[in-house]
Amino acid sequence: MRRNGAKSWVDFWNGDTAIYACDRHRELHYEGVARDLSAHVPSPDSLVLDYGCGEALFAARLARECSRLLLYDGAPLVREKLRARFGNEPRIEILEDGTLSGVADASLDLVVANSLIQYLGPSEFSRLLDLWRAKLKTGGRLLLADIPTPRSNPLNDAAALLRFGWRGGFLGAASASLARLYLSDYRRLRNELGFFRYGAEELEGLLLRRGYGVSRLSRNVGHNQGRLCFIAQAGDLSCLDSLSEGGAGFRFRRKLLVD
Repeated sequence: MRRNGAKSWVDFWNGDTAIYACDRHRELHYEGVARDLSAHVPSPDSLVLDYGCGEALFAARLARECSRLLLYDGAPLVREKLRARFGNEPRIEILEDGTLSGVADASLDLVVANSLIQYLGPSEFSRLLDLWRAKLKTGGRLLLADIPTPRSNPLNDAAALLRFGWRGGFLGAASASLARLYLSDYRRLRNELGFFRYGAEELEGLLLRRGYGVSRLSRNVGHNQGRLCFIAQAGDLSCLDSLSEGGAGFRFRRKLLVD
């Protein structure tokens, strides 16, 4: 895989990347993500936003679980692919504006940010937390998924990919892709731009300070179960109700921390 000359994460995702080992890897990845995200849609009449959605190959499956699905990705080439793939899907809308100017305040039931925040600096992440909270209804939910922890490292991620490749029938391609990824812009950008990791308590505290109730989920979205997944709820924290995760009840933390 040749370098694509990326100078930012948006540049990287807007070009030819080495992230996926093969077409089967890409398809199985997005199929699993859509399946896992579908389980978090609050109700069939929900308005859902997937922010930083990537190619979202199986977004039509997710759209069947809600009334309308909004997709946004910061890379223009990715948005072009989304329009080509889903332009005729009545329940899917491709957004062009990352500031969500066309989305009414207090209108969203669920915002998804899957495998996104590791590529955001702290100030940008905080800004987006405030933006998402403004767009969510009172009681609306934010799903933050696939978050690397301070213990995460390339060896852990490589092992998770190889296990996924073994189960999915692309182990050979997964093995070869690790060398390509090592030589790609991805490694350089991680070193130059940062690849942000969060401890569970650190992320919980940040969400509480930004006005969310928060609960950590036991299962991550996608194949890498060594990463974190949180669901947060916006609005009047005194009104938060208990939710359930696969039949096991959990409650949001309601205490707000002081900045």
